[in-house]
Amino acid sequence: MIRKELIINGERKVIFTEDEALLSDVLRKQMFLTGTKVGCGKGECGACSIILNGRVVRSCITRMKRVPDEAKIITIEGVGDKDNLHPVQIAWMVHGAAQCGFCSPGFIVSAKALLDENIDPTREEVRDWFQKHRNVCRCTGYKPLVDAVMDAAKLMRGEIRKEELWYKLPEGAKMIGSDYIRPSALAKVTGTWDFGADLGLKLPENTLHAKIVQAKVSHGNILSIDISEAEKVKGVYRVLTYKDVKGSNRINGLAFPTNKGDGFDRPILCDKKVFQYGDAIAIVLAETPRIAEEAVEKVKVEIEELPAYMSAPEAMAEDALEIHPGTPNIYFENGAAKGKETGPIMEQASYVVEDDFYTQRQPHLPLEPDVGFAYVNDDGKLIIHSKSIALHFHALMVADGVGMKPEDVFIVQNNVGGTFGYKFSPTMEGLLGVATLATERPVYLEFDMHQQITYTGKRAPFWTTLKMGADKEGNIIAMESDWTCDHGPYSEFGDLLTMRGAQFAGAGYDIPNIRGKGRTVCTNHAWGSAFRGYGAPQIEFPSEVLIDELAEKVGMDPFDFRYKNIYREGSTTPTGCKPDVICLPEMFNKLRPKYEEAKKLVKEKNEKSNDKKYGVGIAVMIYGSGLDGADSSEAWAELTPEGVTVGNSWEDHGQGADIGTLTFAYEALRPINMKPEQIKLVMNDMTKTPNSGPAGGSRSNVLTGNATVVACRNLLDAMRKEDGTYRSYDEMVAEGLDLKYEGKWTAPCTDSSVETGQGNPFPCYMYGVLMSEVEVDLNTGKTKVEKLTLVADVGTIINKLVVDGQMYGGLAQGIGMALSEDFEDLKRHTTLTGCGIPQIKDIPDNIELIYTETPRPNGLYGSAGAGEMPLAAPHASIINAIYNACNVRITHLPARPEKILAGLQQLNNK
Repeated sequence: MIRKELIINGERKVIFTEDEALLSDVLRKQMFLTGTKVGCGKGECGACSIILNGRVVRSCITRMKRVPDEAKIITIEGVGDKDNLHPVQIAWMVHGAAQCGFCSPGFIVSAKALLDENIDPTREEVRDWFQKHRNVCRCTGYKPLVDAVMDAAKLMRGEIRKEELWYKLPEGAKMIGSDYIRPSALAKVTGTWDFGADLGLKLPENTLHAKIVQAKVSHGNILSIDISEAEKVKGVYRVLTYKDVKGSNRINGLAFPTNKGDGFDRPILCDKKVFQYGDAIAIVLAETPRIAEEAVEKVKVEIEELPAYMSAPEAMAEDALEIHPGTPNIYFENGAAKGKETGPIMEQASYVVEDDFYTQRQPHLPLEPDVGFAYVNDDGKLIIHSKSIALHFHALMVADGVGMKPEDVFIVQNNVGGTFGYKFSPTMEGLLGVATLATERPVYLEFDMHQQITYTGKRAPFWTTLKMGADKEGNIIAMESDWTCDHGPYSEFGDLLTMRGAQFAGAGYDIPNIRGKGRTVCTNHAWGSAFRGYGAPQIEFPSEVLIDELAEKVGMDPFDFRYKNIYREGSTTPTGCKPDVICLPEMFNKLRPKYEEAKKLVKEKNEKSNDKKYGVGIAVMIYGSGLDGADSSEAWAELTPEGVTVGNSWEDHGQGADIGTLTFAYEALRPINMKPEQIKLVMNDMTKTPNSGPAGGSRSNVLTGNATVVACRNLLDAMRKEDGTYRSYDEMVAEGLDLKYEGKWTAPCTDSSVETGQGNPFPCYMYGVLMSEVEVDLNTGKTKVEKLTLVADVGTIINKLVVDGQMYGGLAQGIGMALSEDFEDLKRHTTLTGCGIPQIKDIPDNIELIYTETPRPNGLYGSAGAGEMPLAAPHASIINAIYNACNVRITHLPARPEKILAGLQQLNNK
């Protein structure tokens, strides 16, 4: 034990701690300054940044023995509060720089230190500073963060006033399409937005701390589990295994009827077998996290190791064991059949190209590791708080497994530090339910970053062979596809994902004749979970790269070839239905002059450079808004003395569900002149909010936005008098009228056929045309993305700040998918850096966004979704640009330098 006197945020504090204690723990757990976040725990992400004696320090790797007495420490709480915001905090809100908000305190503290040192930095100096101090963001694509620092510097220099920056909604004006600041922004920039780990510090004293015993092999039979030594550790309450599970111990994977498995293949706690590295085998419950971690090491698990099939080709081999005995490793198959048989057409085609492709097991890499807690309330209901983005789905998926009726399980979403889709699947919800029901005490579980990366799902890899044929005029006349989805050991949503291969191969182009076949394969690598784009990045990558190959064979510029074949009136999608809108020709026309300019610039640079070559690439990016078929969402609106309260379960993982709900409600309630501050939001708590469906597939803006509008309009209908005016709250009460009204909206769609892929699965689509400009170093093979230009059409823009943020963030993740990100090696790919997360200097500051706004017929205000499209195929655009630069075609991602060097070597040997 040591005693320290520190000046924290200007106040002298006496602290008693241990030499080896981490500064982040002291600040958070002893001083309750929870604005400082802990993400990676290794000094890689900067979420824990504080200022120590004038220097930016990552507190998660700073031991207290290295903190001198009398040290001056500034945390986010000392930068500014809601009544006295620092210019950086103001600018952060104005530019929408706080999306999920988990990294925001660290960035803001870091930016304050920069501006204290240099009040007039250049944009490159800001980027250099964040790179140097390892401030990482997964949401924003970094550009809004630099924009915010530059405007904060102007505020500090007196060149602009807050009133010039701050968006204020004019009286009576529409909120749609504005830069209105999201309601959660203030709490996020001041560090008062409580995430799961922050709430964990506020739980009652009888809360148990859980840690899990994880498998260290990828496949094996469990012979024995010995918990006796772990139970002897002082402070351990219980150690649970599958024997303590009161239910079926299986997650309900909601399998398709044509799935050859039953969907109940994922155990909550492994009983007979281990199916992947990191599987949960036991739960240690103790009075403190440290005690639980100590006891985890004392659980002895004896395993008979089995062959581990770490890729789809291995699991599909004739001699491969069935990973789930009784269910074939190829457990789901689907087809694509549009128009005529393609074989004879391909034979007659003037130009034919075929290639093989692989998209990797991309890790989500949210900076906030998975975290949650659970308890049984006074009515005997199981309440689970987590990062779930599919509340009602997850209650159904875990209820039987933990031993409860579905109607007795309620999930509440904590404030979430990003998921990017991994929480479309339940992760720790089952573990928390089992532990809480076994002990009848509240239970808290927090993963570290290693567990986050090794336990949770990943983007499922696709192995694809694609073939296209064109006639002599350059019209695409046929496509043949074969794709294999490596979905890891667990089947949940694997069939749905594999269907995306039929829905988005060739998307954007009028291809009259299509034949294809896809399959889902069980392997022993990380289980597949939803990731932004959900299937589109896996299938549009081969599609968009092969388009370039076909254009080259035809002898056309890839831009012109695309323009010739994109959707126009009379076109049909790969699923055989009409496109919801025809907007691609206008989008190409907007991009054309910039493309011609980029080609000219690239040519000039290449003429002057020998060691580095430059290229430009194009990709069309398309995604649907909604789950397949007649997807529905629900909301409610209630008149109160203060205004209107709106309730829905529009789960928020940083994309802006709060501002989405507020905007839809505000627009619907404009007839009664309801001000934004009179609209209260109640969101994402199953004890209070209805089934709005999951926040995935860019469905929420359409489905839940529409449902929210319907609820508000139903309320207005009840308030409307015969003369067209509206009743007040008091008048409604006096007349005995209901004050609360529900709203439901169902997409007018049909499921895609499993056999043919034909149908009308989505109420609307999002469209993008992306141009990438790259530099390739011929000596190192390293690719640098210099500029991105995106023309996007997501229908009517609901909130400009949010849509811009989604574009920037999706494109940044596309750069990661193209060049660096992977989860393949279980020894190397287990940290943020090891997984290849892009830092600020990996993302260009030069990103141009251009919008067309074609109103969508099925959006009550004309909107589509936004979040998935920018990650549908940016990696294809970058790969096409690399080929344009140096004639190396990368078809298996990521395009690491060694792959490009190998390609260059092959060219030199020809």
